[in-house]
Amino acid sequence: MERVNAPTTAPPMVATSGPDTGRDATVPRPSWKMPTAMGVLGLVALVVFGFGADPGHSSTFDVGTGVEFVDIGSVALPSRATALVLSLACLGLAGLAAAAVARRRAVPLAVPIGFAALWLLTFLVWAVQGAQISFVGLLAGALLLSVPLVFGALSGLLCERAGVINIAIEGQLLAGAFLSAVVASVTDSRWAGLVMAPVAGVLVAAVLALFAIRYVVDQIIVGVVLNVLVIGLTGFFYGRLLAPDAETFNQPDTFSDLPIPVLSRIPVIGPVLFHQSVIVYLMYVTVIAVHVALFRTRWGLRVRAVGEHPVAADTVGIAVNRIRVQNVLLGGAVAGLGGAFFTLGSVGAFGREMTAGQGFIALAAMIFGRWSPTGALCAALLFGFANNLQGVLGVIGTPIPSEFMLMAPYLATLFAVAGLAGRVRAPAADGKPYVKE
Repeated sequence: MERVNAPTTAPPMVATSGPDTGRDATVPRPSWKMPTAMGVLGLVALVVFGFGADPGHSSTFDVGTGVEFVDIGSVALPSRATALVLSLACLGLAGLAAAAVARRRAVPLAVPIGFAALWLLTFLVWAVQGAQISFVGLLAGALLLSVPLVFGALSGLLCERAGVINIAIEGQLLAGAFLSAVVASVTDSRWAGLVMAPVAGVLVAAVLALFAIRYVVDQIIVGVVLNVLVIGLTGFFYGRLLAPDAETFNQPDTFSDLPIPVLSRIPVIGPVLFHQSVIVYLMYVTVIAVHVALFRTRWGLRVRAVGEHPVAADTVGIAVNRIRVQNVLLGGAVAGLGGAFFTLGSVGAFGREMTAGQGFIALAAMIFGRWSPTGALCAALLFGFANNLQGVLGVIGTPIPSEFMLMAPYLATLFAVAGLAGRVRAPAADGKPYVKE
């Protein structure tokens, strides 16, 4: 006799494309929450950013760095006209979302992501009026800030697709940052630190798998406790070991940029995408690998079956809990690799609680991306753009209060998940333990 906490029936769904498209075969019935939120935000953009822009000012963007095949230089856009066009495009996407819901069809993921991108661009044109910024630099900085978010979102996706909620992403990122810094400093090898970062994430994930899967402890509680535990442990070792003897334990070298020949000279996208460090290139590879593995392989089909209906998966001979443990450990390795970016790809030293809540924003990116690797990537890039935007606008002296700019990344996260994500459905067995008796 067996006891299963996973649901045996799925909620009412409407059919969409099958698993070969990289999406589940069913999605929840569409809700008016997304079109309503998009419409309200679009009107705000039209009134505040469009009609609120000074018609006599221009927003100037540097779109060249001097190394491209064609040096575009600077582009000056009329602030009011550009903001009006972009805000009307936002309202157009809101109309597309409303039309899809009216026909009882699922809103394509490209619609909310495109809306968020256009809305941020509208805000950018309004905020930069009368000033000049480097658009390429803004995009490059956004990409860098999104790197740990992408790794964290992929970690959560791997776990939740198998039915395990991973709240411990924050702790896994922090553990990866800590161990990579220490190992790289002691061995004087950045590569050694990069290799040990996933190990740190796996160690945290192993504790999560032990208590959440083996001992059936509430997964959310275990994740929160692990975050607190890792923060405490890394803070203790930082105060007792790294801070007193930083030259030995906390001075890792960072990876330098490796421009890809030819590709790095493509205007605009070349310096942004192909003039990065090895950790950023590993992020590209990881996104592709996770997408292919989940939606193009037999292993991925088994993982999704375990996350959706573990009873049926067990009936056909799939070891449910073994798959879950494997995915939790794999997710921990991915998150740990993302943690290495803080020390080996960016700062160059470990700092107390340096992840600063990025693990929770990564969870939001996963939800906004609807448990899809490509969706999570796009959502993380949007959050990274919002985060970098507050820093860039602070430098040029925008009249927006600095306190609001500091809140911008988190406000963008709340709006994206609460309004633009619409009605999304996690895997049916997500967070529900599977116990055979």
